[in-house]
Amino acid sequence: MTVLETKDLKKYYGRGDTLVKALDGVSLRVEDGEFVAIVGTSGSGKSTLLHMLGGLDRPDSGSVTVAGKEIFSLKDEALTIFRRRKIGFVFQSYNLVPVLTAYENIVLPIQLDGGRVDKAYVKEVISTLGLAKKLDNLPSQLSGGQQQRVAIARALASKPAILLADEPTGNLDSRTSQDVLSLMKVTGRRFAQTMVMITHNEEIAQLTDRIVRIEDGRIVKR
Repeated sequence: MTVLETKDLKKYYGRGDTLVKALDGVSLRVEDGEFVAIVGTSGSGKSTLLHMLGGLDRPDSGSVTVAGKEIFSLKDEALTIFRRRKIGFVFQSYNLVPVLTAYENIVLPIQLDGGRVDKAYVKEVISTLGLAKKLDNLPSQLSGGQQQRVAIARALASKPAILLADEPTGNLDSRTSQDVLSLMKVTGRRFAQTMVMITHNEEIAQLTDRIVRIEDGRIVKR
């Protein structure tokens, strides 16, 4: 089953001599349970594409369908609710709330949405990511790798249709990067989670199921 699909996605900035085609007709499909890496150099359009996939920015033209819903047909408020319920995000900078414990960070999006925390499921995610002994710690008391694992647990906790990771190992050393990516792969398979990650790191990309390469706003390998 196709979880994510884009059709002829375009995003241009500037005009005339300063025109930049950040995305120039990107069509992509991601199937249920896939772990896909989108690889490209700086300025290739990969970050712009991820923002479109997550509904964080609107395209000039084209469509993005997540779990059967064309997300840009939604108005801003409805899109925000859909994004919170159906799309999980993992960022390079972790984006944890510093005054909340690891556990409070993990369940925060569910509580903000007024949902019920599936405690058994969240406990299993926490155990899989090796965080059981760190739940009472504040982010400042955790290493970078531990903070990123909390961010992954937070993204998984709401059982999203798709998890989007933006350079999730960018702030980590090589060994910790390998550990975090291995855990993402394990959790993806254990919980049948579809994942899309952008990265410039070829070695990290090799750990995923499929590599999609983007250059100058166009997909050159899928």
